[in-house]
Amino acid sequence: MAPKRASEDGDPGNTLPEESASENGRPVEGASEGRPPGEGAGEKTGPENANPQRTNPQNANPQNANPQNADSENAGPEEGEKGEKRSRARVKDDDSPARDGDSSVLEKFRRKVRSRARTEPPADNSPPAAADGDSEPAGDDWDDGLIARRVTEEDAAEQAAAVETKLSGAPAVPPLTYDGPLRSRLDALRELVGLSRTRLDSRTLAEAGRVLDEAAARRQLSGQHTVVAIAGATGSGKSMLFNALAGVTISETGVRRPTTAAPIACSWSDGAATLIDRLGIPGRLRRRPIQSPDASQLRGLVLVDLPDHDSAAVQHREQVDRVLALVDAVIWVVDPEKYADAVLHERYLRPMAGHAEVMFIVLNQVDRLPGDAAHQVLNDLRRLLDEDGIPLGDYGERGATVLALSALTGDGVGELREALGQFVAERGAAGRRISADLDAAAWRLRSVYTTGLRTGLSEEARDEFADRLADAVGATAAGEAAERAWLRNANRACGTPWLRLWRWFQDYSELPTGRGLRAPVDEEATARQRVEQAVRTVSERAASGLPAPWAQAVREAAVRGAQGLPEALDELAARAGTPQGRPPRPGWWPVAVLAQASMTILQVIGGLWLVAQIIGVMAPNIGAPVLLMSMGIVGGPAVELSSRLAARGPARRYGLEAERKLREAAAGCGRAQVLDPVAAELLRYREVREQYSQVVGTTVAVR
Repeated sequence: MAPKRASEDGDPGNTLPEESASENGRPVEGASEGRPPGEGAGEKTGPENANPQRTNPQNANPQNANPQNADSENAGPEEGEKGEKRSRARVKDDDSPARDGDSSVLEKFRRKVRSRARTEPPADNSPPAAADGDSEPAGDDWDDGLIARRVTEEDAAEQAAAVETKLSGAPAVPPLTYDGPLRSRLDALRELVGLSRTRLDSRTLAEAGRVLDEAAARRQLSGQHTVVAIAGATGSGKSMLFNALAGVTISETGVRRPTTAAPIACSWSDGAATLIDRLGIPGRLRRRPIQSPDASQLRGLVLVDLPDHDSAAVQHREQVDRVLALVDAVIWVVDPEKYADAVLHERYLRPMAGHAEVMFIVLNQVDRLPGDAAHQVLNDLRRLLDEDGIPLGDYGERGATVLALSALTGDGVGELREALGQFVAERGAAGRRISADLDAAAWRLRSVYTTGLRTGLSEEARDEFADRLADAVGATAAGEAAERAWLRNANRACGTPWLRLWRWFQDYSELPTGRGLRAPVDEEATARQRVEQAVRTVSERAASGLPAPWAQAVREAAVRGAQGLPEALDELAARAGTPQGRPPRPGWWPVAVLAQASMTILQVIGGLWLVAQIIGVMAPNIGAPVLLMSMGIVGGPAVELSSRLAARGPARRYGLEAERKLREAAAGCGRAQVLDPVAAELLRYREVREQYSQVVGTTVAVR
């Protein structure tokens, strides 16, 4: 049996560090003599002998070999076996830190692989023949030709991992695998964070990013181990319970407070080194339990004893918070005096109510309670846990496990060991912990993704926005102006020549005045205000019911689109509202023009005939010329009046068509610059809402 050594962290030190006291169940050479592994008799430990790659090439030649090395090569079977054990002890990749000047074989191999991968080009398929002076030992499994062909860091890492497994002599531990629903939720959260980075600040998404990082990191590590932390207040007896489960005194106990200054890990099986590395626990604080029949019951367990969560030392509390965020499960140890402590319930238990499936609440020191006091305290503890919102795993339900025990007397420790063994054997704690972290992160993000109100932009709001823009550009006035222009053209074409001449004289005789020069400026200012009001109204309608960040994004999109909108509307009004050329003429228009011309000709003929009779050129006959003149005089206005009545319908249709075109142009401009960006923000919110519903694990109706 190996002698006990003093702990470097105040531990009693009656166990050796993990994987350093034995090698596959066999004691390491040198451990029985109080020496670290690898320091056997006749073995040098200087820096010049730490790395076999740095040996002078001449020493590889048997003629220049050291006599001491020659003696070791010619040693008997016992010495050869001891040398082999010492070599294997040096190669063993244990969790204890390396001594100064003593680098492991694995580190040398990694450096060699990385340097060759960065500097050497790919070689031929056949490895080159080794030189006589540079040939490596026959028992070395390194293949320089193969390594030279690995030109990427990823391949080098794979080779290093393979050699690490070969050198450690332990089988590769399969990584953790998540079930399908959990993978879908993680993918949805990753997509949710990606869609929200431009809309939410980094502090809001920090917790979700941490959950994704921790889930990815835990997935790459062992899935055959469950990391369980023992946490508790000062004097609760968590270190004593830690020792009771390990079957040997590992963590120091005593009346001095605080007793535990740093986390201590104890692993019941090999392959947990990377998990403990993730917790930041150094090799000098890693232990192995005593080998007993009860130890096999907890195979796969990695137990971590934490400092006091209420310690007076700030660094102790920080270590507790850091490790609690990384472990798969937690055993909360309370005592009859502090089981109702507000710090425990308000800072830890209540916020971690969603992690009930990976929590054990243990009432320790029940041996101090007389009679039925233990049951009373345990029932009161259950009541407090229920007030904290922690479901209890009683009667086969899913929830926290509550037990009462005494680490000092051992009463109830077996029940805890059995519950832990079953918990570890299920291999589901890591997935349940990540799922609980997902639930907590989703709950914190609930206020920025859902409000329970109806969202979106209705057709009524869109039509109202288009009407406001049409009013701003004067679509109705433009239609009326187009109607008047059509009627004016009809009157000019179908009216009497004398009336057209009179109107032309009136237009020519009117002098321009100062009235109406200020009206266009006032109308432009009014139109700009109408456009701004329309944009504000539609943005508020679109942002109604949205969470604050997304409502702000909708308003900002509407404001950005409103920049330059009045100018664009003015350009559209000038292009679409002004008639191009003369209005179209109906089919009856030439007939009316011909009739008006006939009436004018009759007037002229009758007048000339009457003048000829007056001057004596023609025989007097007043009746015929007067009749012709009367027909022309009466027929001209009659044709004009008939044409005006007939032109009202086409003029009205022409005005409505002009108004419709201007309304469509204004609506299209507003849709392109305001409604489309707002709709894009609403669509993005719909997408993140759907992703959030997948993260939560429920189907949320997106309205």
